[in-house]
Amino acid sequence: MNSPDTTATSQHQAPPIVTVTLALCMLLASLGTSIANIALPNLATAFAAPFAAVQAVVVVYLTTLTMAVLMAGRVGDRFGLRAMLRLGLTLFAAATALCAVAPTLEFLVVARGLQGVGAAFLMTLAMALMRQTAGTARIGRAMGLLGTVSAVGTALGPTLGGLVIPLAGWRGIFWAQLPLAGLALVLAFIALPHAPTRPDPTAQRLRSALDWALLPNLTLNFLVAAVMMTTLVVGPFYLGLSLGLPAEQVGLVMAIGPGISIAAGVPAGRLVDARGATAVLWSGQSLILAGALLLAVLPGFMGMWGYALAIAVLTPGYQLFQAANNTATLADVAGPMRGTVSGLLGLSRNLGLVAGAAAMGAIFAQATGAADLAQAGPEAIARGMQLTFLIAAALMLGGLAMLAWRAQSPR
Repeated sequence: MNSPDTTATSQHQAPPIVTVTLALCMLLASLGTSIANIALPNLATAFAAPFAAVQAVVVVYLTTLTMAVLMAGRVGDRFGLRAMLRLGLTLFAAATALCAVAPTLEFLVVARGLQGVGAAFLMTLAMALMRQTAGTARIGRAMGLLGTVSAVGTALGPTLGGLVIPLAGWRGIFWAQLPLAGLALVLAFIALPHAPTRPDPTAQRLRSALDWALLPNLTLNFLVAAVMMTTLVVGPFYLGLSLGLPAEQVGLVMAIGPGISIAAGVPAGRLVDARGATAVLWSGQSLILAGALLLAVLPGFMGMWGYALAIAVLTPGYQLFQAANNTATLADVAGPMRGTVSGLLGLSRNLGLVAGAAAMGAIFAQATGAADLAQAGPEAIARGMQLTFLIAAALMLGGLAMLAWRAQSPR
């Protein structure tokens, strides 16, 4: 049963300033995942450290974010979503400042870990609050907006970093985030209304959130995230080593996916509101399956254009899936558990990203038959990509089977 504050807000559209505040929180968290990547060569030079050591600056952020998302949701439910979002913003801003002034690589790695914890609060609680403040008829577009902002942040990171580093060095990528974090923190205190009722501590039981009805949504979230990460891992190898494209052209082709994600997020959410989450979930999953099959087949006939066409099919499917799955998962969750369930969504997604990078990346490397991917021939890279995306398509087919099974099973 929903608490009084959530029942009230579910009947009205959130004020624009509330939406902007929550979108900015999501932007900051996603920006943090990608902006440091481009600075790795500069960090290696600045600290006279090997690449494997500076890579920890990226890995620790993703690791602590993944580990903390469920905790963020739990404490949000226990102590209040707004209060904990403000705490997360404070931690994120403080950790960002520490990154900017880090005197050693070890200090920077620790500060990035703290930044990742803050990002977990931003991602998880922004989604829970967006669900709480969005009107009942607008939940889909609210989730679609968050999907768009997340894609913008991820795509903007390398671009912003590339502009800032020549002007201010590697520290500039963190100084550039501070004004945004400060603005979000001010807005969080000004714009987010106080809940008229205190959170109910007796409702905060993780077991009650782990409803069997949520398991298919969380599993699908994991599988889809793994497939999307596979495109980011395998794509550059295929475009660069198999097709022989120069680095700048590889970058342009790889930007097609994020560009489509940015454009498709809000329309996907509107479609969820108009047609219902279940129908859009089927459509999104089907498009991802089709895109994975096309990635296994089309590049062999059409090269770069085949790859681009397949991505143009797969990526809208991902945004449809995200908007529909997040809406379906959070739609009927009682107010005192929304933070926890948002955390579960974040956890399943992040674990999927890790699985896509590790397991699917290993499958790709094994399928090429080469001990060193840099030494693999064009045919071997193409063969590896084909097998990898056939396996990805099989995972998506399993996802459709799960949807069919759930439709036939009493909830």
